[in-house]
Amino acid sequence: MRDKDLFDNDDSFSLFIVVIPIDARWLQNGKTVAGGNGRGDATNQLYWPHGLFVDDDQTMTIADYGNNRIVQWKMGDTNGQVVAGGKGQGNRLDQWDRPTDVIIDKDTDSLIICDWGNQRVVRWSRRSGTTQGEILINDIYCYGLFMDDQRY
Repeated sequence: MRDKDLFDNDDSFSLFIVVIPIDARWLQNGKTVAGGNGRGDATNQLYWPHGLFVDDDQTMTIADYGNNRIVQWKMGDTNGQVVAGGKGQGNRLDQWDRPTDVIIDKDTDSLIICDWGNQRVVRWSRRSGTTQGEILINDIYCYGLFMDDQRY
């Protein structure tokens, strides 16, 4: 089958091409919702943030790659809260080595974290008193995560 046949016979296929002129201008009305106070490790700063998960209540959970921590920011707050890690770079189950992504598993009330430098995916309970995570997948260079409604 030729590409032409595939595209000509498939009524469900749509191809959209967006052309952006080289001299396009954008309105500058963005709003900083986390960080914005330079690079650093204070609770109002981030250092190379990577993955971002926004919960139903607009709380952002951020994989703060350069600070080896997971931070949550409630909408409108000027400071985040470290919810996992933040104990220096390392390979213990309460430390991260350059986390790249984070999602929330609502069924288990847990964070699922890509711990890139330690080559693992870790589950971290959001219940108070959690002191360490549980390795879900080991020996993997994880960079991104996704979970659908069926938890796949």
